Amino acid sequence: MTEKEQEKLLKELLQKHKTGKLTPSERFKIPPQDMQEQDPIARRKNVNEVALGYPETNARMEALRCLQCKNAPCVKGCPVRIRIKDFIAAIVDGEYAKALAIIKENSLLPAVCGRVCPQEVQCQQTCTVGLKFKDPTKSVSIGRLERFVADLDQDNESVPAVAAETGMKVAIVGSGPGGIVVAADARRVGHDVTIFEAFHKTGGVMVYGIPEFRLPKAIVQREIDVLEEMGVEIITNFIVGRTRTIEQLMKEGGFNAVYIGVGAGLPSFMGIEGESLVGVYSANEYLTRANLMRAYDFGKGADTPIARSRKVAVVGGGNVAMDSARTAVRLGAEKVYLLYRRTEKEMPARVEEVHHAKEEGIDFHILQSPKRIIGDENSHVIAVECLKYQLGEPDDSGRRRPVPIQGSEFRIDLDTVIIAIGNIANPLIRQTTPRLEFNKWGNIVVDEKCKTSMEGVYAGGDIVLGAATVILAMGQGRIAAAAINEYLAEKKKSLAR
Repeated sequence: MTEKEQEKLLKELLQKHKTGKLTPSERFKIPPQDMQEQDPIARRKNVNEVALGYPETNARMEALRCLQCKNAPCVKGCPVRIRIKDFIAAIVDGEYAKALAIIKENSLLPAVCGRVCPQEVQCQQTCTVGLKFKDPTKSVSIGRLERFVADLDQDNESVPAVAAETGMKVAIVGSGPGGIVVAADARRVGHDVTIFEAFHKTGGVMVYGIPEFRLPKAIVQREIDVLEEMGVEIITNFIVGRTRTIEQLMKEGGFNAVYIGVGAGLPSFMGIEGESLVGVYSANEYLTRANLMRAYDFGKGADTPIARSRKVAVVGGGNVAMDSARTAVRLGAEKVYLLYRRTEKEMPARVEEVHHAKEEGIDFHILQSPKRIIGDENSHVIAVECLKYQLGEPDDSGRRRPVPIQGSEFRIDLDTVIIAIGNIANPLIRQTTPRLEFNKWGNIVVDEKCKTSMEGVYAGGDIVLGAATVILAMGQGRIAAAAINEYLAEKKKSLAR
Protein backbone atom coordinates (compact mmCIF):
# COMPACT_ATOMS: atom_id res chain seq x y z
CA MET A 1 0.00 0.00 0.00
CA THR A 2 1.40 3.39 -1.00
CA GLU A 3 1.65 6.30 1.40
CA LYS A 4 -1.25 8.08 -0.29
CA GLU A 5 -3.42 4.94 -0.17
CA GLN A 6 -2.56 4.56 3.54
CA GLU A 7 -3.56 8.16 4.26
CA LYS A 8 -6.81 7.74 2.32
CA LEU A 9 -7.67 4.56 4.24
CA LEU A 10 -6.86 6.24 7.57
CA LYS A 11 -9.15 9.14 6.69
CA GLU A 12 -12.01 6.74 5.91
CA LEU A 13 -11.47 4.74 9.12
CA LEU A 14 -11.27 7.88 11.26
CA GLN A 15 -14.55 9.11 9.80
CA LYS A 16 -16.27 5.83 10.67
CA HIS A 17 -14.67 5.91 14.13
CA LYS A 18 -15.95 9.43 14.84
CA THR A 19 -19.49 8.44 13.92
CA GLY A 20 -19.30 5.26 16.00
CA LYS A 21 -19.65 3.04 12.95
CA LEU A 22 -16.25 1.33 13.05
CA THR A 23 -17.14 -2.17 14.21
CA PRO A 24 -14.85 -4.58 16.06
CA SER A 25 -14.76 -6.86 13.02
CA GLU A 26 -13.54 -3.93 10.91
CA ARG A 27 -10.89 -3.12 13.50
CA PHE A 28 -9.72 -6.74 13.37
CA LYS A 29 -9.18 -6.33 9.61
CA ILE A 30 -6.76 -3.44 10.05
CA PRO A 31 -3.33 -5.07 9.62
CA PRO A 32 -0.72 -4.64 12.38
CA GLN A 33 1.50 -1.73 11.40
CA ASP A 34 5.13 -2.57 10.81
CA MET A 35 7.74 -0.22 12.19
CA GLN A 36 10.33 1.24 9.85
CA GLU A 37 13.84 -0.12 10.45
CA GLN A 38 17.38 0.36 9.27
CA ASP A 39 18.46 -1.97 6.49
CA PRO A 40 19.97 -5.13 8.08
CA ILE A 41 23.17 -4.97 6.04
CA ALA A 42 23.73 -1.26 6.64
CA ARG A 43 23.10 -1.42 10.36
CA ARG A 44 25.74 -4.11 10.90
CA LYS A 45 28.29 -1.33 10.46
CA ASN A 46 26.80 1.32 12.77
CA VAL A 47 25.41 1.65 16.29
CA ASN A 48 22.45 3.83 15.33
CA GLU A 49 18.98 2.84 16.44
CA VAL A 50 17.56 -0.06 14.43
CA ALA A 51 13.82 0.58 14.88
CA LEU A 52 12.94 4.02 13.54
CA GLY A 53 9.48 4.49 15.05
CA TYR A 54 6.03 5.04 13.59
CA PRO A 55 5.15 7.90 11.25
CA GLU A 56 1.91 9.59 12.33
CA THR A 57 -0.28 7.75 9.79
CA ASN A 58 0.91 4.33 10.98
CA ALA A 59 0.54 5.28 14.63
CA ARG A 60 -3.08 6.37 14.24
CA MET A 61 -3.83 3.31 12.08
CA GLU A 62 -2.36 1.04 14.76
CA ALA A 63 -4.30 2.88 17.47
CA LEU A 64 -7.55 2.25 15.54
CA ARG A 65 -6.98 -1.48 16.03
CA CYS A 66 -7.72 -1.02 19.75
CA LEU A 67 -11.22 -2.22 20.67
CA GLN A 68 -11.44 0.11 23.70
CA CYS A 69 -12.48 -2.84 25.88
CA LYS A 70 -14.49 -1.78 28.93
CA ASN A 71 -12.55 -4.06 31.25
CA ALA A 72 -9.17 -3.06 29.68
CA PRO A 73 -7.42 -6.45 30.18
CA CYS A 74 -4.18 -4.93 28.87
CA VAL A 75 -3.84 -2.85 32.04
CA LYS A 76 -3.66 -6.03 34.13
CA GLY A 77 -0.51 -6.96 32.24
CA CYS A 78 1.15 -3.58 32.82
CA PRO A 79 3.38 -3.49 35.93
CA VAL A 80 2.69 0.23 36.45
CA ARG A 81 -0.99 0.14 35.40
CA ILE A 82 -0.96 2.76 32.64
CA ARG A 83 -4.45 3.71 31.39
CA ILE A 84 -3.67 2.09 28.06
CA LYS A 85 -6.96 2.36 26.23
CA ASP A 86 -7.23 6.04 27.19
CA PHE A 87 -3.84 7.04 25.84
CA ILE A 88 -4.49 5.03 22.67
CA ALA A 89 -7.86 6.78 22.22
CA ALA A 90 -6.04 10.11 22.47
CA ILE A 91 -3.67 9.01 19.67
CA VAL A 92 -6.64 8.12 17.47
CA ASP A 93 -7.96 11.65 18.03
CA GLY A 94 -4.56 13.19 17.28
CA GLU A 95 -4.23 14.49 20.85
CA TYR A 96 -0.64 13.42 21.42
CA ALA A 97 0.16 15.68 24.35
CA LYS A 98 -2.89 14.28 26.14
CA ALA A 99 -1.76 10.72 25.35
CA LEU A 100 1.67 11.39 26.85
CA ALA A 101 0.17 13.03 29.93
CA ILE A 102 -1.93 9.91 30.54
CA ILE A 103 1.12 7.66 30.25
CA LYS A 104 3.16 9.86 32.58
CA GLU A 105 0.57 9.54 35.33
CA ASN A 106 2.15 6.12 35.92
CA SER A 107 5.36 5.90 33.88
CA LEU A 108 8.16 8.44 33.93
CA LEU A 109 10.16 6.75 31.16
CA PRO A 110 7.82 6.20 28.19
CA ALA A 111 10.53 6.66 25.54
CA VAL A 112 12.59 4.00 27.30
CA CYS A 113 9.80 1.54 28.05
CA GLY A 114 8.33 1.91 24.58
CA ARG A 115 11.64 0.62 23.21
CA VAL A 116 12.90 -2.05 25.58
CA CYS A 117 10.02 -3.43 27.67
CA PRO A 118 8.77 -6.92 26.76
CA GLN A 119 5.20 -5.85 25.96
CA GLU A 120 4.47 -9.20 24.30
CA VAL A 121 4.60 -10.93 27.69
CA GLN A 122 3.01 -8.06 29.61
CA CYS A 123 0.30 -5.68 28.35
CA GLN A 124 0.11 -7.15 24.85
CA GLN A 125 -0.19 -10.69 26.13
CA THR A 126 -3.61 -9.89 27.61
CA CYS A 127 -4.78 -7.69 24.70
CA THR A 128 -8.15 -8.85 23.31
CA VAL A 129 -6.97 -8.36 19.73
CA GLY A 130 -3.98 -10.63 20.30
CA LEU A 131 -6.15 -13.20 22.01
CA LYS A 132 -8.50 -13.12 19.00
CA PHE A 133 -5.60 -14.10 16.72
CA LYS A 134 -4.00 -16.32 19.40
CA ASP A 135 -0.77 -14.40 18.90
CA PRO A 136 0.55 -11.58 21.17
CA THR A 137 2.63 -10.26 18.26
CA LYS A 138 -0.68 -9.40 16.55
CA SER A 139 -1.96 -7.51 19.59
CA VAL A 140 -2.26 -3.75 19.43
CA SER A 141 1.36 -2.52 19.46
CA ILE A 142 1.09 -0.72 22.79
CA GLY A 143 4.83 -0.24 23.22
CA ARG A 144 5.31 1.25 19.78
CA LEU A 145 2.45 3.67 20.38
CA GLU A 146 3.96 4.63 23.73
CA ARG A 147 7.26 5.34 21.99
CA PHE A 148 5.49 7.36 19.28
CA VAL A 149 4.01 9.94 21.65
CA ALA A 150 7.13 10.02 23.85
CA ASP A 151 9.38 10.78 20.88
CA LEU A 152 7.16 13.68 19.81
CA ASP A 153 8.02 15.33 23.14
CA GLN A 154 11.80 15.00 22.82
CA ASP A 155 12.47 18.72 22.58
CA ASN A 156 9.76 19.82 25.00
CA GLU A 157 10.44 17.74 28.11
CA SER A 158 8.31 19.20 30.86
CA VAL A 159 9.74 19.44 34.37
CA PRO A 160 7.39 18.20 37.13
CA ALA A 161 6.46 20.74 39.78
CA VAL A 162 8.23 20.45 43.14
CA ALA A 163 6.42 21.12 46.41
CA ALA A 164 7.80 23.21 49.26
CA GLU A 165 10.89 21.80 50.98
CA THR A 166 10.06 19.27 53.71
CA GLY A 167 13.47 19.27 55.39
CA MET A 168 13.71 15.49 54.87
CA LYS A 169 16.61 13.87 53.01
CA VAL A 170 16.35 10.79 50.76
CA ALA A 171 19.33 8.83 49.40
CA ILE A 172 18.89 6.81 46.22
CA VAL A 173 21.51 4.11 45.71
CA GLY A 174 21.74 3.47 41.96
CA SER A 175 20.54 5.58 39.04
CA GLY A 176 18.73 2.89 37.07
CA PRO A 177 15.02 2.97 36.18
CA GLY A 178 13.79 2.28 39.72
CA GLY A 179 16.11 4.88 41.22
CA ILE A 180 14.98 7.49 38.70
CA VAL A 181 11.32 6.89 39.58
CA VAL A 182 11.92 7.08 43.33
CA ALA A 183 14.05 10.21 42.96
CA ALA A 184 11.37 11.98 40.92
CA ASP A 185 8.47 10.98 43.19
CA ALA A 186 10.35 11.85 46.38
CA ARG A 187 11.53 15.18 45.00
CA ARG A 188 8.05 16.11 43.77
CA VAL A 189 6.75 16.21 47.33
CA GLY A 190 9.64 18.44 48.44
CA HIS A 191 12.24 16.06 49.89
CA ASP A 192 15.95 16.76 49.44
CA VAL A 193 17.03 13.90 47.13
CA THR A 194 20.54 12.68 46.29
CA ILE A 195 21.36 9.86 43.86
CA PHE A 196 24.60 7.92 44.44
CA GLU A 197 25.91 6.15 41.32
CA ALA A 198 28.89 3.77 41.28
CA PHE A 199 29.76 4.41 37.64
CA HIS A 200 30.96 7.67 36.09
CA LYS A 201 27.71 7.98 34.13
CA THR A 202 24.11 7.78 35.29
CA GLY A 203 21.32 5.58 33.97
CA GLY A 204 22.25 2.16 35.31
CA VAL A 205 21.54 -0.82 33.08
CA MET A 206 19.84 1.48 30.56
CA VAL A 207 23.26 2.98 29.81
CA TYR A 208 25.80 0.22 30.42
CA GLY A 209 23.69 -2.81 29.55
CA ILE A 210 21.42 -1.88 26.65
CA PRO A 211 23.18 -1.03 23.37
CA GLU A 212 22.81 2.29 21.58
CA PHE A 213 21.14 0.58 18.63
CA ARG A 214 18.29 -0.48 20.90
CA LEU A 215 18.14 2.46 23.31
CA PRO A 216 19.97 5.71 22.41
CA LYS A 217 21.82 7.12 25.41
CA ALA A 218 20.48 10.62 24.69
CA ILE A 219 16.99 9.41 25.65
CA VAL A 220 18.18 8.28 29.07
CA GLN A 221 20.19 11.47 29.53
CA ARG A 222 17.07 13.58 28.99
CA GLU A 223 15.43 11.86 31.95
CA ILE A 224 18.51 12.49 34.09
CA ASP A 225 18.52 16.14 33.00
CA VAL A 226 14.90 16.50 34.15
CA LEU A 227 15.82 15.15 37.59
CA GLU A 228 18.62 17.69 37.90
CA GLU A 229 16.30 20.49 36.83
CA MET A 230 13.95 19.36 39.61
CA GLY A 231 16.82 19.85 42.07
CA VAL A 232 17.94 16.23 42.52
CA GLU A 233 21.66 16.04 43.31
CA ILE A 234 23.59 13.30 41.49
CA ILE A 235 26.94 12.04 42.78
CA THR A 236 28.85 9.62 40.52
CA ASN A 237 31.85 7.38 41.24
CA PHE A 238 30.33 6.71 44.67
CA ILE A 239 30.19 3.04 45.66
CA VAL A 240 27.77 2.53 48.52
CA GLY A 241 29.30 -0.16 50.66
CA ARG A 242 32.81 1.08 49.94
CA THR A 243 32.79 4.89 49.76
CA ARG A 244 30.18 4.87 52.53
CA THR A 245 27.85 2.22 53.90
CA ILE A 246 24.07 2.50 54.14
CA GLU A 247 24.33 3.13 57.89
CA GLN A 248 26.92 5.87 57.35
CA LEU A 249 24.65 7.61 54.86
CA MET A 250 21.91 7.69 57.49
CA LYS A 251 23.97 8.42 60.61
CA GLU A 252 26.71 10.63 59.20
CA GLY A 253 25.07 11.90 56.02
CA GLY A 254 21.80 12.78 57.72
CA PHE A 255 19.56 10.90 55.30
CA ASN A 256 16.14 10.06 56.72
CA ALA A 257 15.36 7.35 54.16
CA VAL A 258 17.32 5.27 51.66
CA TYR A 259 16.21 3.46 48.52
CA ILE A 260 18.48 0.66 47.27
CA GLY A 261 18.21 0.08 43.53
CA VAL A 262 21.62 -1.33 42.69
CA GLY A 263 20.41 -4.05 40.33
CA ALA A 264 21.89 -7.53 40.08
CA GLY A 265 25.18 -6.79 38.41
CA LEU A 266 27.37 -9.77 39.26
CA PRO A 267 27.66 -12.05 36.21
CA SER A 268 27.00 -15.77 36.36
CA PHE A 269 29.43 -18.21 34.77
CA MET A 270 29.04 -21.82 33.71
CA GLY A 271 31.78 -23.32 35.86
CA ILE A 272 33.39 -25.09 32.92
CA GLU A 273 37.03 -25.54 31.96
CA GLY A 274 38.58 -22.55 30.20
CA GLU A 275 36.40 -19.71 31.48
CA SER A 276 39.50 -17.87 32.74
CA LEU A 277 41.18 -17.80 29.32
CA VAL A 278 41.99 -14.55 27.53
CA GLY A 279 39.10 -13.83 25.19
CA VAL A 280 36.33 -14.96 27.54
CA TYR A 281 34.02 -12.14 28.63
CA SER A 282 30.97 -11.94 30.80
CA ALA A 283 28.19 -10.16 28.92
CA ASN A 284 28.33 -7.48 31.64
CA GLU A 285 31.96 -6.64 30.90
CA TYR A 286 31.54 -6.85 27.14
CA LEU A 287 28.46 -4.63 27.00
CA THR A 288 29.79 -2.16 29.56
CA ARG A 289 32.98 -1.69 27.56
CA ALA A 290 31.03 -1.28 24.33
CA ASN A 291 28.11 0.81 25.60
CA LEU A 292 29.24 2.88 28.54
CA MET A 293 32.85 3.33 27.47
CA ARG A 294 32.35 3.50 23.69
CA ALA A 295 34.71 0.67 22.77
CA TYR A 296 32.99 0.56 19.38
CA ASP A 297 34.86 3.79 18.48
CA PHE A 298 38.22 1.91 18.20
CA GLY A 299 40.76 4.68 18.77
CA LYS A 300 38.35 7.56 18.10
CA GLY A 301 37.89 8.68 21.67
CA ALA A 302 36.89 5.39 23.25
CA ASP A 303 37.32 5.27 27.02
CA THR A 304 38.45 1.64 27.03
CA PRO A 305 39.99 -0.87 24.64
CA ILE A 306 38.28 -4.04 23.53
CA ALA A 307 39.67 -6.98 21.57
CA ARG A 308 39.01 -7.12 17.84
CA SER A 309 37.31 -10.47 17.43
CA ARG A 310 36.93 -12.48 14.23
CA LYS A 311 34.82 -15.40 15.42
CA VAL A 312 32.62 -15.05 18.50
CA ALA A 313 30.37 -17.43 20.42
CA VAL A 314 27.70 -15.97 22.70
CA VAL A 315 26.25 -18.39 25.24
CA GLY A 316 22.63 -17.77 26.27
CA GLY A 317 19.17 -17.07 24.88
CA GLY A 318 17.97 -13.91 26.60
CA ASN A 319 17.94 -10.26 25.57
CA VAL A 320 21.44 -9.80 26.98
CA ALA A 321 22.70 -12.61 24.75
CA MET A 322 21.07 -10.98 21.72
CA ASP A 323 22.55 -7.60 22.67
CA SER A 324 26.01 -9.16 23.02
CA ALA A 325 25.83 -11.01 19.71
CA ARG A 326 24.54 -7.97 17.83
CA THR A 327 27.21 -5.79 19.45
CA ALA A 328 29.92 -8.24 18.36
CA VAL A 329 28.71 -7.89 14.77
CA ARG A 330 29.00 -4.10 15.00
CA LEU A 331 32.48 -4.42 16.47
CA GLY A 332 33.58 -6.15 13.28
CA ALA A 333 33.28 -9.88 13.98
CA GLU A 334 33.20 -11.93 10.78
CA LYS A 335 31.14 -14.71 12.36
CA VAL A 336 28.96 -14.70 15.47
CA TYR A 337 27.43 -17.90 16.86
CA LEU A 338 24.67 -17.93 19.45
CA LEU A 339 24.72 -21.13 21.52
CA TYR A 340 21.54 -22.00 23.40
CA ARG A 341 20.82 -25.32 25.06
CA ARG A 342 17.06 -25.22 24.50
CA THR A 343 15.05 -24.50 21.34
CA GLU A 344 14.10 -21.09 20.02
CA LYS A 345 10.61 -21.56 21.48
CA GLU A 346 12.06 -21.53 25.01
CA MET A 347 14.28 -18.50 24.46
CA PRO A 348 13.47 -15.74 26.99
CA ALA A 349 14.62 -13.05 24.53
CA ARG A 350 12.00 -10.84 22.91
CA VAL A 351 10.75 -12.11 19.55
CA GLU A 352 11.72 -8.77 18.00
CA GLU A 353 15.32 -9.10 19.22
CA VAL A 354 15.63 -12.65 17.91
CA HIS A 355 14.27 -11.48 14.56
CA HIS A 356 16.74 -8.59 14.39
CA ALA A 357 19.65 -10.85 15.35
CA LYS A 358 18.84 -13.29 12.56
CA GLU A 359 18.51 -10.45 10.06
CA GLU A 360 21.98 -9.28 11.05
CA GLY A 361 23.51 -12.66 10.32
CA ILE A 362 23.84 -14.19 13.80
CA ASP A 363 24.22 -17.96 13.42
CA PHE A 364 21.83 -19.66 15.88
CA HIS A 365 22.99 -22.99 17.30
CA ILE A 366 20.06 -24.27 19.33
CA LEU A 367 20.12 -27.35 21.58
CA GLN A 368 23.87 -26.84 21.97
CA SER A 369 26.08 -25.56 24.78
CA PRO A 370 29.80 -25.38 25.59
CA LYS A 371 31.31 -28.27 27.51
CA ARG A 372 34.72 -26.61 27.75
CA ILE A 373 36.63 -23.66 26.29
CA ILE A 374 39.95 -24.49 24.64
CA GLY A 375 43.03 -22.25 24.75
CA ASP A 376 46.46 -22.14 23.12
CA GLU A 377 49.89 -22.09 24.77
CA ASN A 378 49.43 -18.37 25.53
CA SER A 379 46.08 -18.95 27.27
CA HIS A 380 44.10 -17.34 24.46
CA VAL A 381 40.78 -18.83 23.35
CA ILE A 382 40.99 -20.84 20.13
CA ALA A 383 37.82 -22.96 20.27
CA VAL A 384 34.87 -24.26 22.25
CA GLU A 385 33.94 -27.89 22.59
CA CYS A 386 30.16 -28.14 22.56
CA LEU A 387 27.66 -30.77 23.51
CA LYS A 388 24.30 -31.35 21.84
CA TYR A 389 21.08 -31.49 23.89
CA GLN A 390 17.52 -32.73 23.66
CA LEU A 391 14.54 -31.53 25.69
CA GLY A 392 13.23 -33.57 28.59
CA GLU A 393 10.49 -32.90 31.15
CA PRO A 394 9.66 -29.32 32.27
CA ASP A 395 11.76 -27.88 35.11
CA ASP A 396 10.78 -25.33 37.79
CA SER A 397 10.61 -22.54 35.19
CA GLY A 398 7.98 -24.43 33.21
CA ARG A 399 10.34 -24.89 30.28
CA ARG A 400 11.44 -28.35 29.17
CA ARG A 401 14.74 -29.30 30.76
CA PRO A 402 17.74 -29.64 28.40
CA VAL A 403 19.27 -33.12 28.60
CA PRO A 404 22.80 -33.65 27.20
CA ILE A 405 23.29 -36.23 24.46
CA GLN A 406 26.27 -38.32 25.48
CA GLY A 407 28.99 -38.62 22.86
CA SER A 408 27.71 -35.68 20.79
CA GLU A 409 30.73 -33.42 21.35
CA PHE A 410 31.92 -31.21 18.50
CA ARG A 411 34.29 -28.25 18.16
CA ILE A 412 33.85 -24.65 16.93
CA ASP A 413 37.05 -22.67 16.22
CA LEU A 414 36.87 -19.05 17.44
CA ASP A 415 38.75 -16.39 19.38
CA THR A 416 36.10 -14.91 21.71
CA VAL A 417 33.44 -16.31 24.04
CA ILE A 418 30.79 -14.17 25.74
CA ILE A 419 28.89 -15.74 28.63
CA ALA A 420 25.35 -14.33 28.84
CA ILE A 421 23.50 -16.72 31.11
CA GLY A 422 22.27 -14.25 33.74
CA ASN A 423 23.34 -12.25 36.76
CA ILE A 424 23.20 -12.53 40.51
CA ALA A 425 23.23 -9.90 43.24
CA ASN A 426 26.55 -8.26 44.03
CA PRO A 427 27.36 -9.21 47.66
CA LEU A 428 28.79 -5.78 48.58
CA ILE A 429 25.62 -4.38 50.16
CA ARG A 430 25.08 -7.65 52.00
CA GLN A 431 28.63 -7.72 53.35
CA THR A 432 28.50 -4.14 54.60
CA THR A 433 24.91 -3.94 55.89
CA PRO A 434 24.43 -6.67 58.51
CA ARG A 435 21.00 -5.38 59.59
CA LEU A 436 19.49 -6.01 56.16
CA GLU A 437 17.72 -9.33 55.55
CA PHE A 438 18.59 -11.25 52.37
CA ASN A 439 17.24 -14.46 50.85
CA LYS A 440 19.35 -17.46 49.84
CA TRP A 441 20.02 -15.97 46.39
CA GLY A 442 21.42 -12.78 47.90
CA ASN A 443 18.40 -10.63 47.09
CA ILE A 444 17.10 -8.12 49.62
CA VAL A 445 13.89 -9.19 51.36
CA VAL A 446 11.13 -6.55 51.30
CA ASP A 447 7.45 -6.36 52.22
CA GLU A 448 4.56 -5.33 49.96
CA LYS A 449 5.64 -1.69 50.30
CA CYS A 450 9.26 -2.46 49.34
CA LYS A 451 10.37 -1.85 52.95
CA THR A 452 13.42 -3.78 54.12
CA SER A 453 14.24 -5.08 57.59
CA MET A 454 16.02 -1.77 58.36
CA GLU A 455 14.06 1.23 59.54
CA GLY A 456 13.80 3.83 56.78
CA VAL A 457 15.44 1.63 54.14
CA TYR A 458 13.55 0.48 51.04
CA ALA A 459 14.64 -1.53 47.99
CA GLY A 460 13.41 -2.59 44.57
CA GLY A 461 14.30 -3.81 41.10
CA ASP A 462 16.77 -6.58 40.34
CA ILE A 463 18.34 -6.53 43.82
CA VAL A 464 14.93 -7.67 45.08
CA LEU A 465 13.41 -9.51 42.11
CA GLY A 466 16.53 -11.03 40.56
CA ALA A 467 16.95 -10.33 36.85
CA ALA A 468 13.84 -8.39 35.84
CA THR A 469 12.85 -5.64 33.38
CA VAL A 470 12.93 -1.85 33.25
CA ILE A 471 9.17 -1.59 33.78
CA LEU A 472 9.16 -4.02 36.74
CA ALA A 473 11.91 -1.97 38.39
CA MET A 474 9.86 1.16 37.75
CA GLY A 475 6.78 -0.48 39.25
CA GLN A 476 8.66 -1.29 42.44
CA GLY A 477 10.15 2.19 42.44
CA ARG A 478 6.70 3.72 42.35
CA ILE A 479 5.57 1.54 45.30
CA ALA A 480 8.72 2.32 47.28
CA ALA A 481 8.45 6.06 46.63
CA ALA A 482 4.88 6.15 47.93
CA ALA A 483 5.96 4.23 51.04
CA ILE A 484 8.96 6.52 51.59
CA ASN A 485 6.82 9.64 51.26
CA GLU A 486 4.29 8.21 53.72
CA TYR A 487 7.06 7.22 56.16
CA LEU A 488 8.72 10.65 56.05
CA ALA A 489 5.40 12.47 56.45
CA GLU A 490 4.81 10.51 59.68
CA LYS A 491 8.40 11.06 60.78
CA LYS A 492 8.08 14.81 60.26
CA LYS A 493 4.87 14.88 62.30
CA SER A 494 6.51 13.00 65.18
CA LEU A 495 9.51 15.37 65.19
CA ALA A 496 7.17 18.35 65.32
CA ARG A 497 5.37 17.06 68.40
